[in-house]
This record gives sequence, C-alpha cells and structure tokens, in this order.
Amino acid sequence: MGHPTDIRVETMRIAGEKVATPDVINVVNPFSNKVVGTIPAGKVEHVRAAFQTASDYQPTLSRHDRYAILQKTADLLVERKDEISDLITAEAGLCKKDSLYEVGRAYDVFSLSARLCILDDGEVYSCDITPHGKERKIFTLREPLSAISAITPFNHPLNQVAHKVAPSIATNNCMVLKPTEKTPLTALLLADILYEAGLPPAMFSVVTGHPEDIADEMLINKDAELVTFTGGVPIGKYIAEKAGYKRKILELGGNDPLIVLEDADLDKASDLAVAGAYKNSGQRCTAVKRILVADSIADEFVALLTEKTAKIKYGDPFDETMDMGTVINEASAIQFENRVNDAIEKGAVLKIGNKRDGAVYSPTVVDHVPFDCELVREETFGPVAPVIRFTDLDDAIRISNSTAFGLSSGVCTDNWPAIQRLIRDLKVGTVNVWEVPGYRIEMSPFGGIKDSGLGYKEGVLEAMKSFTNVKTYSLPWS
Repeated sequence: MGHPTDIRVETMRIAGEKVATPDVINVVNPFSNKVVGTIPAGKVEHVRAAFQTASDYQPTLSRHDRYAILQKTADLLVERKDEISDLITAEAGLCKKDSLYEVGRAYDVFSLSARLCILDDGEVYSCDITPHGKERKIFTLREPLSAISAITPFNHPLNQVAHKVAPSIATNNCMVLKPTEKTPLTALLLADILYEAGLPPAMFSVVTGHPEDIADEMLINKDAELVTFTGGVPIGKYIAEKAGYKRKILELGGNDPLIVLEDADLDKASDLAVAGAYKNSGQRCTAVKRILVADSIADEFVALLTEKTAKIKYGDPFDETMDMGTVINEASAIQFENRVNDAIEKGAVLKIGNKRDGAVYSPTVVDHVPFDCELVREETFGPVAPVIRFTDLDDAIRISNSTAFGLSSGVCTDNWPAIQRLIRDLKVGTVNVWEVPGYRIEMSPFGGIKDSGLGYKEGVLEAMKSFTNVKTYSLPWS
C-alpha cells in the first residue's frame, strides 16, 4: 500500500449510468494536499433525473433476492478491503488502522441487513379482546416509499453510506445519495459494488456537486418521500425547515462524556478515554469529547491519560504503524488549536499536544477545563481529550447535561446505585457502562435527543422501520 499516484476521474452513478459534467470538483488528500480524484459538479437537473428514475421504478426483489444482494455486497467489501480502505485513507486522511476497521463495520451493516430481510416484519392483532370486539384479525405489512433522499458526511465515507443504503435495499426502496464533496469517492465505489452484487441500478443513484447547487433539491424534490441526513446541527436544522412536510431522519452532532467515578479502575478507564477520544482522529459523533473525572482521583487519572496519549503514533495515514492520521482539513485543525488555546486562557492546563502541521493535529490532553468554555460546550470534532473535574454525582450529571447535545455517554464505575441513577438521569440516547460512548452493534437502536437529532433511531432494524409505510388490513377470523 502507499499514497495513490493516479487521480480518479469519477462520474455520477444515476441508476447505473455514468454521468459526467464539464465542471468538476477536486477531492484532496488532507495529508499531502494532493488531488486524489475529481467528481462531477452536478446540477439540479441531475438530481431530478435520479429521483424521477427512482420514483418510476417499482422494485420486485423477493426477500431472498434482497438477502443475496446484501450478503454478496458484504462479501465483496471483505474481498476488496485493502483497495477500499486505501480509498478512504486517500480522501479522508484516516489512518489505515481506522479505514480497515471501517470496512469491517460496513460488512456488519450489510450482513445484518441481509439477515433481517428474511424475517417477516408483519404483526397480527386479535380483535376479540374487548367486550365489543369482533371475531376478526388485523394484520400489518410494510411497504417501501416512493424514493429516499440520503445525505452523508465526511467522517465515515463508507459506513455512513452503508447505514443508509443497506436498510433501503432490505425494504425494497430506491435511494438517491449525495455524499459530501469532501469524501465522495468511496460512495461511488460502493455503488459499483452494489451493482456487481446484483442490485437493480435504478434502486441506487449517487449524485455529486456543490451543496449550494444541489442540496436544496435533495430536500424538496417531490419524489423524495423521506430525507435521511447525518451531519452537523446547523445543516440539520436547516433541513428540518427547508424540507417542510416531509419525513426526516436527522442524526446530528454529539458532545459525549466519559464519566469516571471514584471507585473506577483508572487503568481501564484511561484506556477507554484514549480509544474514545482519538479513534478516527476524534471525528465521530460518538467520540469522547468530554472526560468528567471525580476530583479525588483526577490527578492520577490525568497522569495515566497523558502517559498513554504520548504513545499514540500520528502522522502519515498511509504509514501502517500510525494510530492516527489527519483530521479532514487544515481549517478544522486550526479550529481545534484555537479552542484549546481559548480553554487555556480560561484556566485549563495543557498536559500534552496541541501541535498542528496542516491537517495533522496531535492527540491532546487538557486538564482543569471549565465546563462551559467553547472547547467542551460546542462539539469539538477532533482528537482532544478535555478533562473536567467534578465534586460529586450530582455535579457530574449537571455538567454532563449542560450542553445542547444528547447523543451517547460512557460510565466508568462498579457502583450499582450510581449506574442506575446515571442511566436514569443522563439526557442522552445511550449510556454505556465500562465502554466508550460510541459502543454499539450495527443493528441496535442508535440516536440522540436535544440537538443530537430528532429522536428517530439508526441501527439497521430501526432504519428499516423508518424507511417504510405500515399498511393494515383486517379479515374475518372465527
């Protein structure tokens, strides 16, 4: 493996047809600043054509057909994992360890979706359960939508797309995807793999372009019955307003705490802090963004965290010994640097890191962070481990709930009453005990509350429910 030398000249995939445009957008490797590919600067007419084709097509795949396509896709991902992870690393700057891990996660998404295809999703209700009930039964079935509009972010160029398209295929839907122009190459490769696995091309299109040119059409197109978006809060709220009377699934940002109580095994807790803060260069909505530590153990914990952070190897993402590559671009790295400096001005203590070279930003530990400074009040989408000290459980819960976000959390304690209280009182979608906030399986419900999303869940099973209409019918049953 190594840095790619050939520039990929890509086309859109509109129902399998390769569509180019005179104007193109460069896709740049964040580490080398070299162009690794070009994509078409698509226009509204391309988006409309994709939705028209999707809406006109009536999928007839049996459950077994869908199972076979999804499982074949999963198998092809594993067969081509080195090529795919190279492409993720080239366009996103994620280290090879992270990009290979992502291919494995996408395998899980497709293989679990395949298995769920073969389960009947209907329900049966007996009607003779009240004094005025009749001898009838009510049955439900789930039907696909006209078409689904999907918009995905840069941080997981493969897995975020997998979480949209696999449940769409599993429910016999047609989808039009707009990946971010920052990391679109992997999504285009995935489209080809899906076609190779037997997916009728009309069931999945990928359009590319500048957001200002095509994003609104992704939201208002008359044939898009549902918009599913993963990304930042401001865009999510814009979508909520712009899309109007249309179903929306918005998976937005996080500001996830790892809460370490007095009784915690600090070696184990600091391992979780390192994994949660730095994996994927800290660019996960469920990354550890705040580490809340009991005063009495904070000095010891921070010493361990700093020592382990110093061992993280970061730099050239194609160097397979690296634990961390770049963040998505230099502008993001500058923002992290500025936020850390702001926290230091407000009384925080830098323990290690805060070094920047272009889009390379070092793993960084900051102690004594004020709970309300910008570094921890906003979502800092990079490899920073800010430590906030608390006095007691009430204080920890208050600090944890003090931001606008409510996605996930991790808890380090064996104190059962404290665990019960944290599960009850943390205003989040997930509480993981002795695990990072992001821990999940690709099938389990996943999503947040408050500014972290509308409360609808991802995870393959929940997405399949969201992507369908429920129809009921009743029959005499004596």
